[in-house]
Amino acid sequence: MLVEIVRGAMVESRHRGAFAVVDAAGKIVRSAGAVDQPVFPRSAIKPLQALPLLETGAADKYGLGAEELALACASHHGEPVHVQKVSAWLCRIGMGEGDLECGAHLPTDVPSAQALIRGSQPPSQLHNNCSGKHTGFLCTAACLGEDHRGYIEAEHPVMRRVITAVGDMTGTDMARAPAGRDGCGIPVIGLTLQAMAQGMARMADPTGLHDERRAASTRILDAMAAHPLLVDGTGGLAVEVMLVAGDQVRLKPGAEGVFCAALPKLGLGLALKIEDGAGRAAEVAVAALLDRLGCFTDDQRMALHPFLLPKIKNVAGVEVGVMRPAAAFDF
Repeated sequence: MLVEIVRGAMVESRHRGAFAVVDAAGKIVRSAGAVDQPVFPRSAIKPLQALPLLETGAADKYGLGAEELALACASHHGEPVHVQKVSAWLCRIGMGEGDLECGAHLPTDVPSAQALIRGSQPPSQLHNNCSGKHTGFLCTAACLGEDHRGYIEAEHPVMRRVITAVGDMTGTDMARAPAGRDGCGIPVIGLTLQAMAQGMARMADPTGLHDERRAASTRILDAMAAHPLLVDGTGGLAVEVMLVAGDQVRLKPGAEGVFCAALPKLGLGLALKIEDGAGRAAEVAVAALLDRLGCFTDDQRMALHPFLLPKIKNVAGVEVGVMRPAAAFDF
């Protein structure tokens, strides 16, 4: 049990899940639940998927800075800043929105979505929360002179590089792992929470990596810390945590209640999954886990209190309950 929903004096709902905190060698430092069972990591491993963007030389060839690297790791909210910067990046590599294969959806940022609806404008693929990652994929194809069409398919060279990098970093035999298709169209491979956490730990403590990957890992994590708004969106937990404690935490959410994080000062990585996929529970759980690991000072904990112990209010704005971490975090 990871999270409890309390109304009045009674626990109304409970969310089960699992988490693993792991060092770069794969040793489990803290865990709860079934950390050896595969789950789909969804967008939580985008920092790992961004490694080929640097290792192919694409980032340097096109003069990409920290903003583009942050967007390559992003599950952005489709705000104007996200759309404009992804569009500019596509122009830089001689491509456009029509070259993306991620599909279109309304921005998750409510004001941005409302603005499109009021203007009777359909969303474009630029609004897709994965458009930055997909632009990174296109960038590697352009750098290497590859036909980018069908880049989302597992057999395309772009995706083979991504799958190989993730497998290397997590120690996973990707050919034998369960597979599906992610929301943005690319393959999604089942990884254990221990493996996901180790992949992030190897970015946090890259001393055991070869020179090129060590440099790529550092640049990616530095970019996330420098531009948290580009990684997530206004008001998101990942943004707030990295704004407040970016020297300690690089946090990445994924769909269906998944979070991953790299903790550079501790040399650790973490991965967390809420069994029923509830995002509200995942946020409470990962905030509690980061707090228990000592990632926040007292002042930072105060700033993040609304995420550490979120209040539940009714439609009249009256506080009626709270979401709280369960006993699994009592360490």
